Amino acid sequence: ERFDHALEEAKRARKAEADTDLDAAALRELTSAFKAIVRDATGRDFPTDPYEQLDLAIKAVFGSWFGRRAFDYRREMKIADDLGTAVNVVTMVFGNMGDDSGTGVAFTRDPNTGARELYGEYLTNAQGEDVVAGIRTAPKIAQMQHDMPEVYAEFKKIGERLEKHYRDVQDLEFTIERGRLYMLQTRSAKRTAAAAVKIAVDMVGEGVISKAEALTRIEPAHVDQLLRDQFDPAALNKATRIAKGLNASPGAAVGKAVFNADRAAEQAAAGQKVVLVRIETSPDDFHGMAAAQGILTARGGATSHAAVVARQIGKPCVAGVHELLIDYAKREATTGKVTFKEGDAISVDGSTGEVYLGAIPTVHARFEDQPELQTVLGWADEVRRLQVWTNADKPEEAAQARGYGAQGIGLCRTEHMFREGERLDIVRDAILVAFQATRDKDRRAANQSLSADDEAAIKRFDAAMAKLEKLQQGDFEGIFKALSGLPVVVRLIDPPLHEFLPSHEELIEEVTRLRTLKTPESDPTYAQARTLLAAVEALREQNPMLGLRGCRLGLMIPDFVKIQTRAILNAAIAVKRGGGDPHAEIMIPLVGHVNELAETRRILEAEAKAVQEKAGETVDYKFGTMIEVPRGALTADEIARHAEFFSFGTNDLTQMTYGYSRDDAEGGFLLAYVERKILPA
Repeated sequence: ERFDHALEEAKRARKAEADTDLDAAALRELTSAFKAIVRDATGRDFPTDPYEQLDLAIKAVFGSWFGRRAFDYRREMKIADDLGTAVNVVTMVFGNMGDDSGTGVAFTRDPNTGARELYGEYLTNAQGEDVVAGIRTAPKIAQMQHDMPEVYAEFKKIGERLEKHYRDVQDLEFTIERGRLYMLQTRSAKRTAAAAVKIAVDMVGEGVISKAEALTRIEPAHVDQLLRDQFDPAALNKATRIAKGLNASPGAAVGKAVFNADRAAEQAAAGQKVVLVRIETSPDDFHGMAAAQGILTARGGATSHAAVVARQIGKPCVAGVHELLIDYAKREATTGKVTFKEGDAISVDGSTGEVYLGAIPTVHARFEDQPELQTVLGWADEVRRLQVWTNADKPEEAAQARGYGAQGIGLCRTEHMFREGERLDIVRDAILVAFQATRDKDRRAANQSLSADDEAAIKRFDAAMAKLEKLQQGDFEGIFKALSGLPVVVRLIDPPLHEFLPSHEELIEEVTRLRTLKTPESDPTYAQARTLLAAVEALREQNPMLGLRGCRLGLMIPDFVKIQTRAILNAAIAVKRGGGDPHAEIMIPLVGHVNELAETRRILEAEAKAVQEKAGETVDYKFGTMIEVPRGALTADEIARHAEFFSFGTNDLTQMTYGYSRDDAEGGFLLAYVERKILPA
């Protein structure tokens, strides 16, 4: 940044807009300033011996492998740290020898859209760093056709030849020295998800690659990116547009403006959504770019560092917003008459290059509007051997998943249905009397006398259970209709009961506040808070994730899983009667011993039988379990005798196998373990 500052000062002193506007005298002064910066930073003069310069340059390249930005990049791209790098020493050619010289970066196809046309930028009388670093905003490569038609024709021919040879889109770097074209580098081009899919489909159509090879060029992350949210058109029409730049990497990004990569990474790690705003980015900014929702730069074009990296990591980016004046010291930026500060919300549209003040709502992308993606996924269907199921907890999620091609629901978490609206109040009401009511029912079954309070507890509990059963049946009917003909795995209640109640700390604060205000004990709010606090304290466990949850909870309070089983079977019967084809698979969670599954299944099979006999209808259903306890994995052969299917719960299984808390490990030591190579990334 000290070198950049010195350059900007030199340009300001001579009122030069571009670096090339500086005359020889100004460049000599700038050279002296650069040497002074080197002397101040290193304590020694800049070396003048060319062999020493070459030696230092080679060592710098080797040393760059161990730099922070290289480490951040490898971590993001999942590249091993022990590979190392190489150095090529080649003869220099110069693109700054006059107006018949130049330099540029181009792609044989558009890396944003995949269109089959040359895409890139070039500058006359410039060096490659001017284009890549975004120091000067370069015109499009098509301009070279007018400036140097013969060179352009030669370049286009070479690009086509290289693409044909490598059978992939090429990223080309070139220099023109006094009218002669030099190709400096070619490599497979980084591209957006949309471009990757279109290019793969087009190249199959052109006979360049096979369908099988096309599939290897589409990463799972590409499909994910194509299904990302876009700005809500209605909200976009009302939004305040403050600037327009280059649509460098598509997608919609919303977040707080942050002008420093370190702060962007820190705030993102704390759960905040940020947009990294820079004059221009460099490899030193990579960690902030990876953490941000999107990137906005004042300089640079389609082949600048910001654009190339953003496309590679799937981040929306708007580059080259010339009117954007950024003051790093004040942490603010101005465009036209609008100034926004760090922390202000902005929205950037990498598909159009537009920048908006404030946070614009987003909407889901439409799968049906992406024919190339449908084509690629159709090819995948032709060769795959595995089915793809989905997680869905609501009918609308199930319908959307089926529209995307899901062939079943692998996990429907019933407890998520308990947390919505009035249902949470019903669940809490049931929890408050669950244990008493269960004990009283056992006593009644043993012909023991019950008090009026005991009968009231049972009545209150049964009323809450009846409401939940009716609500859950409605949910399951919607899901079975959406997945008619396909399997739906429904997991019975899994989390500990305290998760449905307010936190212990919140309740203590509320009770203390009301007590301090001398609230009468008869006050409904005060009474409710005290009752909930007593329930939470009764349910508190030292290690709730290993406590009363999953099948253990179902065995201690069977009504919870009984009503869920009845809701599932009654929903399946209703859908079948309506012409649907439901296939229910009921998952009993957290089984660590075969007897837990055997006893739970005995209880629930009786419920399933009773439901079908009462309805005079049979439906397809199975009972199975999730292997998520180490002992369950070790005794899977025994458990399999009582299960019709297995699922694997890798979160809990990993947590219990390692003895790591999945809620605390990452913030406590896991990241340090990865950085120190104690665990692999």
